[in-house]
Formats: sequence, C-alpha cells, structure tokens
Amino acid sequence: MTRSRPVVAIDGPAGAGKSTVTLRVATALGYFVVDTGALYRAIALACELAGIDFDDFERVGTLAEALVAKQAVSIEGDARGGSRVLLDGKDVSGAIRTQTLSQGASKVSAQPRVRAALLELQRSAGRSGGVVLEGRDIGTVVFPDAEVKVFLTASVEERARRRFEQLRAAGVDADIEAVKREVEERDQRDSSRPIAPLRKAPDALVVDSSVLSIDQVVARIVTRVREVAVELAAQ
Repeated sequence: MTRSRPVVAIDGPAGAGKSTVTLRVATALGYFVVDTGALYRAIALACELAGIDFDDFERVGTLAEALVAKQAVSIEGDARGGSRVLLDGKDVSGAIRTQTLSQGASKVSAQPRVRAALLELQRSAGRSGGVVLEGRDIGTVVFPDAEVKVFLTASVEERARRRFEQLRAAGVDADIEAVKREVEERDQRDSSRPIAPLRKAPDALVVDSSVLSIDQVVARIVTRVREVAVELAAQ
C-alpha cells in the first residue's frame, strides 16, 4: 500500500536503547509509538497470572490465541504520542516492566503460535503509517515494507552496564557479571529462535548507540525519516 507518512521500524537487541530512542523519534516527528515488545510482555504477564510456565509451549500458545481472539490484549496510542498496553481492559504498561517479564517475553516470543497470534495485531496498529515501531523483527517480518528501517545496537558491555545502572537505581542489588550473562543469554535466545529471529534487515540503517549520545542517535534517525517523508510526498 502507498502511505503518506512512513512506517519507521527500529530493531535491535535488548539494552540498545530502543524504547528511549523510539519515543524521542516519535515525539520529534509527531508520530505514534507502537511498542510491539510490550505485547509479548503482556502475554508473559498473562502467563504469570495464570500460573503457566513461560516454557510450556502448548499452554502459552493456547492462552495467547485465546487472548487475541477475545481482544483481551491490545495496544493503543496515548496522549503523549507513546503507547499503552491493555490486558483484559486494564492498563498494564507499568506492570510489565520487570526483569522477570523481560525474560518471560523473550521466551514466549520464541514460540510460533504466540508470534502468529500477535502478528496481525501489530500490523493493524501501524499499517496507516506515521508510526514508530520497535522490536526485534519489525523490519524483517512485521513490516518488511517499512519505508525506514533502523538496526539500533550497542556492545554487550555497554548494554549490561545500562541494565546494571537501571537495576541499582531501582534499589535492586545487582551483580554486573550476572547482568552481562543475562544480556548474552537473551541475545543468543533472540538470535537463534527458529521463528522471526533477531537480525538486521539488508536495507536497515545501522546505528551504534555505544559510541553515540541519545541526541545523536535520535538526530540521525529523524533526519533519515524526514528525507523519506519528502520522497513519499513527491510521489
């Protein structure tokens, strides 16, 4: 389909700064954020509430399909240009931001039935354009026709340091080496899963946030989006 404003797909590993960058890019452009990773976190939360192990493929898949079928999980824009996630009509945007659900999201997102259940939900949220989506397979699977694709990355050491600082700021007694192992394990799991693994789209702009400030990262992406928007307007 021809869109008047581009779909911006920002992919990359955990800890690369996708959430912060996505929100700031969307704000600068006046676009809406579609946080697809939050949907997987919501499924992980639903599993936790139902007492279902994240590795129980059969029960997790059945639960995800049931939630989508009855429209019990959804994502919508908020007044600030960001997005909020609803589970059974309740805003769980804050409740899903825990380390346990981060790991749970990585596990449930590796399951084919879960990904299939959420795929159209993600596409419908961004199909009209003027949106910024973040995840790990946005530019390769969810929106392979996205007009702007970005692969945001950073070194393992830098991503572990950021996560460690977040945990310490939250009052969590964390060990930097343990955090680094978790980052490496998640990278391995996300990159090796058989369905929609984390990988860079061939036509993606690669941005390394370990050597750039957030302002520089945002500026680079915003410049690219505006260039593409001008091209679309001229068509």
